[in-house]
Amino acid sequence: MKLFVTGGAGFIGSNFVRMVINDAIAGLEGADVTVFDALTYSGTLSNLESVAGSDRFTFVEGDIRNVEAVADALPGHDSIVHFAAESHVDRSVNDSRIFVDTNVLGTQTLLDAALKLDISRFVHVSTDEVYGSIDEGSWDEFEPLLPNSPYAASKAASDLLVRSYFVTHGLNASITRCSNNYGTHHFPEKLIPLFVTNLLDDKTVPLYGDGHNVRDWLHVDDHCRGIALVLNKGKAGEIYNIGGGTELSNTELTHVLLDALGRDESSITPVADRKGHDRRYSVDIGKISRELGYAPQVPFQEGLAAVVDWYRENRAWWEPLKERSSL
Repeated sequence: MKLFVTGGAGFIGSNFVRMVINDAIAGLEGADVTVFDALTYSGTLSNLESVAGSDRFTFVEGDIRNVEAVADALPGHDSIVHFAAESHVDRSVNDSRIFVDTNVLGTQTLLDAALKLDISRFVHVSTDEVYGSIDEGSWDEFEPLLPNSPYAASKAASDLLVRSYFVTHGLNASITRCSNNYGTHHFPEKLIPLFVTNLLDDKTVPLYGDGHNVRDWLHVDDHCRGIALVLNKGKAGEIYNIGGGTELSNTELTHVLLDALGRDESSITPVADRKGHDRRYSVDIGKISRELGYAPQVPFQEGLAAVVDWYRENRAWWEPLKERSSL
């Protein structure tokens, strides 16, 4: 099998690539991987250093919006796993154009190329944020799309494009929608890596609003295993939620991180809430569990402790990224 992985130098994509090349995902042993990535601010080749020497790994610098670049790089591959996206909600609130360009038009470029080259499988990696916000219960895959941020709206639009190519053209495509990921190599603008690195530097952490916004946390390794299950066994045209099963308010998570790093509440700086900040996300993973055998394997406390240790031991990775991005 030869995989074409877009956004493979980013957080989730690079984790998937490392796991595939290291034969750490059942069903993808021995697969060859081509990473196609534009190396924007959140994608870095350092995420791929550990596998760069493998004869099963190829890197191509390219933008998914560039029709010619995609057409040049894609031939000869069996499947596309599409991670590439602009994903930071705050940035989308300030300027949404790049989110529409990349997440919608970039996905359309890939879909057209997949059709033209008769790519046998297309997995589109999306987010639970397309569902909006839910006060109680959990979303299943039949919930309507009610995105509330420009980022989420751009992902919802790309989801609908993927579905349309299945219905109209018969493209063998599936969609995954994940909850909040955490893990190593996570760009330090997102909550967990930002808070951990700030605390390591004896800085305060910015807590939005009243801190009662709730998220379900999913270890990136579990997410990648779920994506592989969908790639190998998922049905064309179907959507699969992938969750971790640990719901925490931002305040609860902040206190877990404070405890892990020996800090107290004096390290919290309350800040004004984000515009349109969704109150709660919660996905029902019954479908992927029943049909494909998915279950999260990494206990949250264990996984988070390992992440904190990784950031403590890898300043050389995250310090330049924070300096470059003025975080």
